[in-house]
Amino acid sequence: MAYTKTDIKKIRKKRARLKKKLKCRFCPNGCDKPPRPVFVDYKDLKTLRSMIDREGNMLARRKTGTCALYQREVREAILRARFMALLPYVAEE
Repeated sequence: MAYTKTDIKKIRKKRARLKKKLKCRFCPNGCDKPPRPVFVDYKDLKTLRSMIDREGNMLARRKTGTCALYQREVREAILRARFMALLPYVAEE
């Protein structure tokens, strides 16, 4: 069965809508009741590396699924880790 261009577009749109909903990895029991104080460790490089792309740019909330409160903390943690030379500012060429 050969698909036309319009069929292919419809299939891609449907797949995009069926994409799995991302969940904040920092909120233990939902983003409605985050723990206080909200804290992301700048020394946890494994987590922070997953929040930046290959070029060293921070990934958006849409990509990571992080809630707004924790995205601000992730940003601070990445900036601190860069300042302490734990993470690179730019990608190695």
